[in-house]
Amino acid sequence: MDQTHEHKMSFEGAEGRPAPPTSLPLQGQVGVASQRKKLSAPRISLSLDQSEDDLFDTPDDLDINVDDLDTPDEADYTDHEIDWEEPQASQSESVKETVEPIPTYSAQEERQDSKLWRTVIIGEQEHRINMKSIEPYQKVISHGGYYGNGANAIIVFAACFLPDSDREDYHEIMENLFLYVISTLELMVAEDYMIVYLNGATPHRRTPGFNWLKRCYQMIDRRLRKNLKSFIIVHPSWFIRTILAITKPFISSKFSSKIKYVNSLAELKELIPMEYVHIPECIIRMRSYGKQQRTLKSAAFSKEVRIHKNQ
Repeated sequence: MDQTHEHKMSFEGAEGRPAPPTSLPLQGQVGVASQRKKLSAPRISLSLDQSEDDLFDTPDDLDINVDDLDTPDEADYTDHEIDWEEPQASQSESVKETVEPIPTYSAQEERQDSKLWRTVIIGEQEHRINMKSIEPYQKVISHGGYYGNGANAIIVFAACFLPDSDREDYHEIMENLFLYVISTLELMVAEDYMIVYLNGATPHRRTPGFNWLKRCYQMIDRRLRKNLKSFIIVHPSWFIRTILAITKPFISSKFSSKIKYVNSLAELKELIPMEYVHIPECIIRMRSYGKQQRTLKSAAFSKEVRIHKNQ
């Protein structure tokens, strides 16, 4: 016993730590050093030949009951769901604010919109006329009744109803007005016809250019050019006379023979029936003003003659 103790002490002195015990004292026999119970270490297999099936086998004492597991409550996810849904809700609200409802389109508005545009066929080509843009100028062409025997139409073209050339949209209006005049002429004319061009009370800024008039004549259907019997210009200005004189070598002799100048409405009345010819108010005022001026001039001349005689 002393040798064993000395050996143990020497071992401790050599290693610096006490040796592990090889036995444990039994309960109730702490003081009895002779009676000890030896514990046997379990066998540990370190073999690497274990199959793959054995790797996934669980021992019997590790049987897990799913019902006994502590799972999180549904309330634990409530906050997270709110966090995810709030941005979506705000986003949908912002979309609702930006998107405006489509206005309803009534049948009356649809009919009104169809009146704003007219589709016509000129020269086997389809054209669209913006009727809204030429609404103030549609009086430029009108039907003046008939002359002679049969359906010989009188077409009245009043230049005083043309737009001013200083407008920003002048070319757009004249383009639509050109299509309107040509298409209306084809509807009005059935057989032979004449055109009465009212140039009175038309300032220079409203006088159509030569290119516009030439294009109108060229775009007229061949039947309409052939059936045109007379082109009467009422109250011709020096500008109109000059243009026609310059362009006379470039136009056909047949068309030149159809042009006639009329200086007054009284003279026009001797050529055609005036019952259905609409004379614009501005031309009538100009006629009255002209009469007044002629009357004043005549009165002044008579007065000078009387004074001269008395002397």
